[in-house]
Amino acid sequence: MTKELQTPSATRLLVLLLISVLAVPVTLLAQQQKAQQPVNVIFILSDDHRYDFMGFMNKVPGLQTPNMDRMAKEGAHLQNAFVTTALCSPSRASILTGLYAHTHEIVDNSAPLPEGLTFFPQYLQKAGYQTGFFGKWHMGNTDDAPQPGFNQWVSFKGQGVYYNPAFNINGKEVKQPEGSYTTDLLTDYTLDWLQKRDKKKPFFAYLSHKGVHSEFMPAKRHEGMYKDIKIMSPMSMYLTATDSSTRWGVVQKPTGPVNLRDIPQWVRAQRNSWHGVDGMYDNAIAFDDFYRQYLETLMGVDESIGRVLDWLKKEGLDKNTLVIYMGDNGFMFGEHGLIDKRNMYEESIRVPLLARAPGLIKPGTKVKQMVLNVDIAPTVMELAGLEMPPHMQGNSFLPLLKGEQVPWRERMYYEYYWEWAFPQTPTVFGVRTDQYKYIFNHGVWDVNELYDIQKDPEEINNLIRDPQFEPIAKQLKLDMWNWLESTDGLQIPLKSAPYKRIDLPYKGTY
Repeated sequence: MTKELQTPSATRLLVLLLISVLAVPVTLLAQQQKAQQPVNVIFILSDDHRYDFMGFMNKVPGLQTPNMDRMAKEGAHLQNAFVTTALCSPSRASILTGLYAHTHEIVDNSAPLPEGLTFFPQYLQKAGYQTGFFGKWHMGNTDDAPQPGFNQWVSFKGQGVYYNPAFNINGKEVKQPEGSYTTDLLTDYTLDWLQKRDKKKPFFAYLSHKGVHSEFMPAKRHEGMYKDIKIMSPMSMYLTATDSSTRWGVVQKPTGPVNLRDIPQWVRAQRNSWHGVDGMYDNAIAFDDFYRQYLETLMGVDESIGRVLDWLKKEGLDKNTLVIYMGDNGFMFGEHGLIDKRNMYEESIRVPLLARAPGLIKPGTKVKQMVLNVDIAPTVMELAGLEMPPHMQGNSFLPLLKGEQVPWRERMYYEYYWEWAFPQTPTVFGVRTDQYKYIFNHGVWDVNELYDIQKDPEEINNLIRDPQFEPIAKQLKLDMWNWLESTDGLQIPLKSAPYKRIDLPYKGTY
């Protein structure tokens, strides 16, 4: 050591220097430990909830969804969320696997689970998470049997019932109390499990509601809540009607061009079917009653969200828990003369998607990029500090929730496979960008579709024969087939699993 460094002032300087040097890694270590602290996740899934039927969307005057509104205000609203297959089982499988339907092969509501299919909660379990599933499974041929990836299991067979259900609880059938309501029960079981969890471990809870699947049955406290609400039937509902002036009253006038010639024949024909406004459920219920009961049934789901948020706050967990709310597919209420989903129209493929995590997501965040159901698994895994398996086909949207600018998809692809139980809708492939949507109606002698969804959001002016748009249609069609080929989507095996369709009178309330 030099003489200069032996002076008292030099010694103090050396000590200060050593302290400052040593302090940096200590601080960084603390930050890293904080960043790596596992975050809890609660994923809430509803059934058949369309993207714009939330109070803050102002689509339905008088609709009240205070807890969905709260999530959007205190967290993020992902404004362009889509499913890659608008059908229960395929969409749910895509959520749990991060895979497209033609990859996980659960292409309809009766296709069996392929051997070796991995659900992302299995990765969370291995990482030390406590995991629980509560609600509607309705995927593959497994009925309500407990599935891998979950420490706690509460489910029911098939579509389930709204009142007086029986639940499969960890492999044992348990009849629920008389007069009990399924939406409330599933929330009860979820919160009870969370309350009794191992406080030393992070948790992942998957709350999967039956609501708002038809036949709609609201909780008793919500019956008649919207009996006086104005029915907002869409303009496109009238275009395929042959007697609209007498059956539906005054026909609304479109604001732009309408191409009546190129409405696909299968769409016209479906109007009078089980999934059309002129034949819905074999004419067992009126459209207006159907509409109002949907809104009333939705109230139970909204209250469930509120109970979860309130519990997290009461337990001091709201700042370390990401809550995601999503629909498994959309739902048509008269658009193109149709009800239900399956097709590629906006109301069928777009879903509500909300995320709330104070400290992670800035209140009032609006995500405009296209986010898909296959993105849920990668997102939750990244939040848990896990690497996304290379076979997953989605992307984590966690950076978007944080407001970061990252490269992102410019288009989404769609697939739906014809079902013999509901033959009114053909196999459909398609691609959607921020401006255009191309729909290929496969296996039918019919016209395909191209829409400028910025100028024509109601999708009533089919541009497929317009020479001006021929290059766009050709490019989108090429993109669609290239996507299917590159992801092995041209090899779809036929599924021979039996499917029981019960064409009985509608049993809901009138």
